[in-house]
Parts: sequence; structure tokens; C-alpha cells
Amino acid sequence: MTHPAWPLYGLRIRTPRLELRLPDDALLSDLASVAADGVHAPEVMPFTVPWTDGSPGARRRAVFQHVLGTIAGWQEADWTLSLAVLHEGRVVGRQDVMARGFGTVREVCTGSWLGLAHQGRGIGTEMRAAALHLAFAGLGADSAVSAAMTDNPRSLGVSRRLGYVPDGLETASLRGGRVTLQRLRLDRARWEEAREVEVSVEGLDECRELFG
Repeated sequence: MTHPAWPLYGLRIRTPRLELRLPDDALLSDLASVAADGVHAPEVMPFTVPWTDGSPGARRRAVFQHVLGTIAGWQEADWTLSLAVLHEGRVVGRQDVMARGFGTVREVCTGSWLGLAHQGRGIGTEMRAAALHLAFAGLGADSAVSAAMTDNPRSLGVSRRLGYVPDGLETASLRGGRVTLQRLRLDRARWEEAREVEVSVEGLDECRELFG
């Protein structure tokens, strides 16, 4: 699909099991429904912005507004690419790739979530690998960063498997309390050594200028 005003709709990132793409109206509705069904157990909160605290309807709206907001607020110097993740043709989660001043800094940050029904099958690792391929091979990034709560072993395990190394701790406020996050960093050399997932990218040339 090509879109003269927003060529990012034509971007496709594929792995052996997954396809990542900017969701159109139909896929965005599906993505919002996955969020409404739950993305983590109620007794934990893996996000520093607790957007999942609300009702299913509130989670649905939050995802819908977030994705549309990334498009409306896109700037070459400050962008968030919020991609729907499809497994066997069905939406299972979201993978974000973000950057500020990418043309100079050459660094991206990633964030993601998976619907509860799709966790524990290696999809989180594969979709992050797809995002890293876009950043390093597609856009020429020098580094990628991420962060996770120190008590979130699944997210930390994904980063470890993909070659990230610890990059210090930071403290954040959550629900009126303090939480500790582990920062993580991956440079190009470690990415090239650790990458195992086969990834292809389609439609990047048509929208490359949007990334600064």
C-alpha cells in the first residue's frame, strides 16, 4: 500500500514469523482490542506510564490515541514509529521505535508490548530484532537503548538475548512510589555479532527522508 501523504504506511518489516507495519484504521482497531484484552497480569506494572491501569475501554482508547498522536506529532527531529505486530496475519502487539535528533545522534530507543495471549513464545524477541534491523541496517543507527524495571525478567531477557549490555540504573516515579529501571545499550558492533533473526525491510526508500 502506498500513501502519497504518509509513505510510512507502505513500510513493511518481516521476520520468519512476523510482519510489522504502521496500522491503518482496521489494524489499529484490532491493535486496540488486543490492548483491551490485557497485556500484563493485574498485580504488576511494567510501564513507567501506567496506561494499562484503566478499564478495557480506556486501554482501547489509549492505544488508538497513541498511534494517531505519533503520526500527528511526527517531526524529522523527534519521531515515534509505532508499529502493529502481526503473527499469522493477526495483530498480537505493538513495537515502537523512537528517536530525537536522529540525523546527528544516530541513536534509537525501543518500547513494546504483547497481548497476554501471545506471550511466552519468543515473539517479543523477534519483534525487537525486527526493530533493531530497521534501525541499524535500514537507517544506519550507531546505537539502540532500552530500559526495563529491575523486576521485569522477561524484558531484560529479551535485551540480553539480543546483545544489549547494562548501562546504569535510574529511578522513576510510579503510582506515587519509586521504581528502579535498568538502562540497556546496544552498539552496532554488538548488534552485528548477536543478530540471528532473518529480517527484510520493504518500502523504506519512499519514506527515508521522514527520519531525518
